[in-house]
Amino acid sequence: METLIFILILLIFGFYSYPTVLWFIFIGIYSLIFFDMSTAFWVGFAVVAIVVLNSEVRKHFFVKNLLNFIKNKNLIPKISKTEQEALEAGTNFIEADFFKGEIDFEKVKNQKIMELTKDEQDFLNNEVEELCKIESDWEIFQNRDLSKKSWEYIKSKKFFGMIIPKEYGGLGFSATAHSKVIEKLVSRSQVLAITVMVPNSLGPAELILKHGTQEQKNYYLPRLANAQEIPCFALTEPNAGSDATSISSNGEIFKDSDGKIKIKLNFEKRYITLGNIATLIGLAFVLKDPNNLLFDKKDLGITFALIDSKTKGVDNSNRHDPLGIPFVNSPIFGTDVIIELDSIIGGKEGIGKGWQMLVESLSIGRGISLPSVSLGGSKLALKVVNSYTQLREQFGLSINKFEGVEEKIAKIAAFTYLLNASRNYTLDAIDAGVKPAVINSVMKYHATEKFREIINDSMDILGGAGIIRGEKNLLAHAYFAIPISITVEGANILTRNLMQFGQGLIKSHPYLYKQVIAINNNDIDSLDEHLSQHIKLALTLSVKSFIYYLSRAVTISTKGEFKEYKRKLIWASTSFASLTNICIALLGGDIKKKENISARLGDILSWLYLITSTIREYENNPNKQNKVLVEYICEYGFYKIQEAKEDITLNITLIKFLLPFIRLNPIGSKPKDNLNKKIIELLDDEKNINSLCDNLFIPNNEKEAIFKLQEALVLQKNNVDLFDRIKYAIKHNTIKKSSFLNMIEESHNKGVVTNDEYETLKEIYEKRMGVINVDYFNDKVYKKQR
Repeated sequence: METLIFILILLIFGFYSYPTVLWFIFIGIYSLIFFDMSTAFWVGFAVVAIVVLNSEVRKHFFVKNLLNFIKNKNLIPKISKTEQEALEAGTNFIEADFFKGEIDFEKVKNQKIMELTKDEQDFLNNEVEELCKIESDWEIFQNRDLSKKSWEYIKSKKFFGMIIPKEYGGLGFSATAHSKVIEKLVSRSQVLAITVMVPNSLGPAELILKHGTQEQKNYYLPRLANAQEIPCFALTEPNAGSDATSISSNGEIFKDSDGKIKIKLNFEKRYITLGNIATLIGLAFVLKDPNNLLFDKKDLGITFALIDSKTKGVDNSNRHDPLGIPFVNSPIFGTDVIIELDSIIGGKEGIGKGWQMLVESLSIGRGISLPSVSLGGSKLALKVVNSYTQLREQFGLSINKFEGVEEKIAKIAAFTYLLNASRNYTLDAIDAGVKPAVINSVMKYHATEKFREIINDSMDILGGAGIIRGEKNLLAHAYFAIPISITVEGANILTRNLMQFGQGLIKSHPYLYKQVIAINNNDIDSLDEHLSQHIKLALTLSVKSFIYYLSRAVTISTKGEFKEYKRKLIWASTSFASLTNICIALLGGDIKKKENISARLGDILSWLYLITSTIREYENNPNKQNKVLVEYICEYGFYKIQEAKEDITLNITLIKFLLPFIRLNPIGSKPKDNLNKKIIELLDDEKNINSLCDNLFIPNNEKEAIFKLQEALVLQKNNVDLFDRIKYAIKHNTIKKSSFLNMIEESHNKGVVTNDEYETLKEIYEKRMGVINVDYFNDKVYKKQR
């Protein structure tokens, strides 16, 4: 009993993170009273106490030797200069709390929500709406380009200047407004969205705004805002994709015949959006000073410059064909291109700062643009699939009544809510001045991957209607374009395996980065301080994780909605932070090389963020109808966390013995089938589906496919009593079960329906068949199709 009490008290000490000195006092007194300990124990106890409690002794006998051992054995991740610049480029966000095993739900909920200004809302309701009306996605594909009218409208209404402040002639939109514009445009056409998106994320405007000289801002930003200049950003090369630091494009500083210092560039770029029509190229290259004309060193690092596309030696005349999606994308070549020094973004001060600039610019695309494309596409898919499956029947039932289809639609709806929730939380942080580099990586990966799942499931549901191209097929082109989102701005495989956890571990862990710096600087005092804090935190996290495991976190006090899920989030966060420290201890510097382990830890980190975002969204926009979606996301997310924990444990030999215990008391399991049915019932109400799919472009044109789809569904729902009457007549043998047209004919003849009702049923049939039938073309037209 004394031993049990002793362990219990130690757990309490660990749980509440009591000061180290109290541990030794308690252990000494309790052992003296209740245990018959040997002299050897007391000698050892005294030695340990002196070393642990006396900082000078500890540093001399323990920390100093530990530092040498760590450096000799490579037990700490090495940080290159480029990694350090990347770490310094952004700021921490809520992921820093996850690494401490903490979640402050009040702080999460109270993150300021960015409301659209009147100008932003008006632009969304008017200019964006008008742009979407100009042409359909099918027309864009057939013409292999936006129409002249669309291009002129984009330029005249400053769509390329959304992020440029009003003082420079731009629109000065918030990140939230930027996102909503892209979200709506993509519901009309991905080509339209990509064309507008790129100049407002990764490109000269962003780089000049943040890093340019005042002269560059004054000259270029107004020209970019009113589309006098069409920008592109030339980064990617044949041998430099996700690893942008390996670019081989080079610039050499030299003196011309007049003795003026200039730069000679040679480059080969590819996959450059808008490159073929760009007038202003933002170029990434490695700058060298072989004759030390400006600096003492020869290699000056990655640098960005602004180049007029008409400069001699520049060739942007070619085009790529990215899976047949006709947005402008091209290679750009440069041979002996001569530019002035003041073409460097930031002037002379910008030399060698390209990598840091790049990391910040990429975070915009990862955190804003790509998630917005995924969300808009997901809302469109949900709208189409939900409507189509209510109109389409098989075996006498609407296909949304089949459990297999029901399961897919439920996931599509839940993932759409998830994407909206996480988008909103991320953008609220960005608009508040946060630069959440780690979370932006999470958003890029999960937004595009969830959209991929949504589109694939939608295509499965639509069946033949999904695979036949034509004006009626609203999702085929999104399906074609999915690999593009997966690939750009850091391929998803590498984003998951290297960036989410790999970057987060160093950047967001409360002590690891400080310890790495201390070790690299041989700073024993700093290492002692932060190592002591790290060990204390690791012990507390281990104890909390153990207690939460035994109690299933029922001991945690939470407020507001979804208390059980909040308790589980804290349990999962504590477990994640504890598991992270275990992996650091066991794998040391090799943790960066264990990509699959890093990826799974990244999965846990990601789902902690996604579930937290989902609960926040509901609490800030409470709608009881959406509770079922939140439940689904939480259940699914905790299941994925459980899956990742099992896979991590299975693949680290020294902790593999924990696997049966992790499986015995799982933190989550797959969503139950009854949730699928509840979600389908939710989607049956037009108010609910319209709320989930807000900010879509729905044309008021009876020739458009989505208009016809909605019109047919509304007409069918408004006359559901007629279908019930016919079913009743069949059940009581008044009419025979046959084809729909035969049944309504017989119902009319036998007085089951009136003349007007008969005409209404025929209209419903015609409109429904108009939606269900797919496109076809005569041979000559087909061969001209694109």
